[in-house]
Amino acid sequence: MAALQRRPQGDDLASLVRRAPKVLLHDHLDGGLRPATMLELASDCGYAALPHSDPEALGRWFVDAANSGSLERYLETFGHTVSVMQTPESLHRIAAECAEDLAADGVVYAEVRYAPEQHLAGGLSLDEVVEATLDGFRAGERAAAAAGRRIRVGALLTAMRHQARSQEIAELAIRHRDHGVVGFDIAGAEAGFPPTRHLDAFEYLQRENFHFTIHAGEAFGLPSIWQAIQWCGADRLGHGVRIVDDITGGRDGEPVKLGRLASYVRDRRVPLEMCPSSNLQTGAADSLAEHPIGLLRELSFRVTVNTDNRLLGGTTLTQEFLLLAETFGYGLSDVEWFTVNAMKSAFLPFDDRLMLINDVIKPGFAALKAEAAMGRVAGLG
Repeated sequence: MAALQRRPQGDDLASLVRRAPKVLLHDHLDGGLRPATMLELASDCGYAALPHSDPEALGRWFVDAANSGSLERYLETFGHTVSVMQTPESLHRIAAECAEDLAADGVVYAEVRYAPEQHLAGGLSLDEVVEATLDGFRAGERAAAAAGRRIRVGALLTAMRHQARSQEIAELAIRHRDHGVVGFDIAGAEAGFPPTRHLDAFEYLQRENFHFTIHAGEAFGLPSIWQAIQWCGADRLGHGVRIVDDITGGRDGEPVKLGRLASYVRDRRVPLEMCPSSNLQTGAADSLAEHPIGLLRELSFRVTVNTDNRLLGGTTLTQEFLLLAETFGYGLSDVEWFTVNAMKSAFLPFDDRLMLINDVIKPGFAALKAEAAMGRVAGLG
């Protein structure tokens, strides 16, 4: 009997995507805490300002608070998470749980970012912050392996764009580059704080042959993207959704036309670290159906799918893909396309990226596609 040609749907697709070997490039450590862990750590350190004492209610509060449509209001929620991340023990635990949670979601490689300068209130040095988190990531990797799940986590050190410590954080990243720090980032409110304020740090990183990404084109427009790429030399763009402002046409049969910046981004294969749910929360996109990721996928930009802040978004990488599948009709081949894009764009040596693509990602998706194909055959026996 001929196979029924249908795309996996509903629970079938959810199961396949959850088990797919996925890659995550844009995830904030202080935006992904477990609510129960936050409550325990708050009790340990005497932090009494959490809005709820029940884990489920606390998790809902963070999602609701982040659904304001304002990047500034979105960023305010980090005051709570950062407050319980001021000791080596808390940083180690949160990093370990992050690795375990991502592995449980099928992530095989992740780059997790955090700002060391925000974790000094308890008397830690910058180096002690980094050492505690790196040790935590390694512990989480071991725990995941013991549970039969494979994951590798690299750290991105973030400097806050409204502060003046980017050179110091860049030097910190270089000191720990051989111990698990794979890149550098700047984050925070974009308006009024252009990336060019940190040009010395970016030039230093380039001289050291180190990788960096820049939050750009989320709450601010094309100038932010242009400066990040052409002035600062960013390897990747954090979000970059506003690149769509340099693309016209595409409606009622009108041909799509790329402006010079959009053409450059596509031609040079500049990776875009897109975070659909987060972009809706911060007002960078009005709806998922109107999110630029659909058009950019059609135009073959180097698009990747990410979580940004799992606690605030109430999300996982699996959930992000399922939302896109529901909105744009994506299937496993699309998830694989985004995943290979992400692995190609990771701040790992070429051989390591190639190994993960050829030995883990492609075989993993091939097995899932074969499983899905078996499910298409109906009426046998």
